[in-house]
Amino acid sequence: MGYGFCMSTIDLAPPPFAPQATGKLRAILDAAKRAVVRDGLNAISIDAIAADAGVSRQTVYNHLGDKEQLVIAVIRDVTARSSASLMAAVATFPDRPDDVEAALTEFAVRLLDPCMCDIDGRALRWLLERESGRYPELLQTWQAYGPGQDWPIIAGCFARLAANGYLEIDDASVAARHFVALISADLPTAPCTRPPREAVQKAAATGVRTFLRAFASRQR
Repeated sequence: MGYGFCMSTIDLAPPPFAPQATGKLRAILDAAKRAVVRDGLNAISIDAIAADAGVSRQTVYNHLGDKEQLVIAVIRDVTARSSASLMAAVATFPDRPDDVEAALTEFAVRLLDPCMCDIDGRALRWLLERESGRYPELLQTWQAYGPGQDWPIIAGCFARLAANGYLEIDDASVAARHFVALISADLPTAPCTRPPREAVQKAAATGVRTFLRAFASRQR
């Protein structure tokens, strides 16, 4: 029988254990991530997660509670770790590059490889795409916590690049979204498989070239 989730009550505020979870909790969260991607929300089994993590059923309950709380913990954990990786990449954004195409391509690889190509992040996006039709509150809450927190920072980077004369954009948020969409467009979509480095580099280069055709300053 399917398990009924009340997604309208989800709170994805960062939990005290993310992203530093270790030991048994780390094993449980990783096993739960694999289970929800493989089986979907309604079909996950606490017993199967416990066996995969190498712990007892009671240990899972002691750490995370019931199935709904376990799913929430997985989303919190993966989102917090992916966001931390994203911010580390954004800190390297080129503000005054000598070669804007080369600099943005290198940045795109740094953004894709540890962040968007991260297995945890890909698993979370797969889960959201799979389940958001049945649980729209899940997607809405994640968007408010994850992209809702990160996009203004990313947009600010593109606004600075435009202010320094490298881009011609009307809306930095739109430009940032186009950039991320273009550099990730040709990546493989398997949820728990990291794309080869060569595929990441090719996707980054192609996406940046297309982005600059639309947004590069005509004065340079």
